[in-house]
Amino acid sequence: MMQIEPTNMTFPLWGLTIFILWTIAVVILLLAVRIRHLSAGGSVKDFGTQNDDSLLWRLFRVQSNLIENLPLYLGVVFLLTVRGVSGTAVDLLIVVYILFRLVHSVIHIAGLDPKFRFFSLVIQLSCLVALTIMAVF
Repeated sequence: MMQIEPTNMTFPLWGLTIFILWTIAVVILLLAVRIRHLSAGGSVKDFGTQNDDSLLWRLFRVQSNLIENLPLYLGVVFLLTVRGVSGTAVDLLIVVYILFRLVHSVIHIAGLDPKFRFFSLVIQLSCLVALTIMAVF
């Protein structure tokens, strides 16, 4: 039987842990807001109603966005881990990526100007591209 050696927690793996925990926290918050909405006499039909003024809708979009982006980050972490790529530049890019992933969510939850979300997304994607290049080459 093949045994797998445990891997030390690296910045990319800590980033993955934070990403997962943040996603879970947003799902819990979304559930709480849905329960509150239903308790106040709201309809289940409201869950899918597009309304940027609604916290319920914004939380749904944040949760969806996190789920959409998790595989991208997971793929980068996989590449970095399997290839054994590490160092200060990797760690810095991971910290920037996770920080702006969290900022992106908070901006969306708060209903702030979407331009800030776009700026945050550009930084995140830049980090992922740079990390992918570092992992491959």
